[in-house]
Amino acid sequence: MAAKLVLVTGASSGIGEATALRYGAAGAHVLLLARNAERLFGVAHAIRAAGGTATAFPLDLQGSEAIRDTAARIEAETGTPDLLINNAGAGRWLPLTETSPEEARAMIDVPYLAAFNLTRAFAPAMIARGAGGLVFVTSPASYLAWPNASAYIAARRALTGFAEALQSELKGTGVAVTLVVLGTVDTPYWEHNPDSLKNVPHADPRLMPTLTPKQAADAIFEGAARKKLFVVKPAAYRALFVLNALFPKTVASQLRKASKRARASKG
Repeated sequence: MAAKLVLVTGASSGIGEATALRYGAAGAHVLLLARNAERLFGVAHAIRAAGGTATAFPLDLQGSEAIRDTAARIEAETGTPDLLINNAGAGRWLPLTETSPEEARAMIDVPYLAAFNLTRAFAPAMIARGAGGLVFVTSPASYLAWPNASAYIAARRALTGFAEALQSELKGTGVAVTLVVLGTVDTPYWEHNPDSLKNVPHADPRLMPTLTPKQAADAIFEGAARKKLFVVKPAAYRALFVLNALFPKTVASQLRKASKRARASKG
């Protein structure tokens, strides 16, 4: 594995935890960033118990100054990461009228501004040495739109626009940029935000199965290792993205209907 020093944000649970464990098992020194210190140190302990190495950096990713300070500490203590995985995300799937301005701003802070600030902190050194990897983890909301998740969708599109622009900007520098689009993943997020689950458009589970955190982590790991530009899981979303580009009105209509079915079935 080329990436020996891997930084994972949102590493205290869910996709981030599974990704950190995956890299730890592969022999990388994993740098863990998340707000929940207790859970973060627990993940670090689990990696070490399995024979790997990890360092936890408790951090609220909503603060740009705190990110700069932590990035400087990481540079001083471990060096520039070989791979930065921008996985941390926040925000509920709610209608416009139920989303406060403060919550909308928080969704821009994390994932978008958090990813921007961390990438801005480490990319110059990656460019200077001519090697490195940047991974951005997002959802189908980056390419599709449905009712009752407007602020969440906007924040995800900001993150995706940033990643796609970097793919062009950093081409030829030796720094790979991988955008990973994951469907619904079975994480504690849904338990903590049941009001969001009812706004997930209904989909055929045979085509759009719910992913496990391990499946999500494997998709991230393999996509980054192969320096892919674009990773989509489940793969059926690729077809839906193409259909949306060709027939946006039809797809929008079907997503509205699927959203109504979801709200009806989940109360």
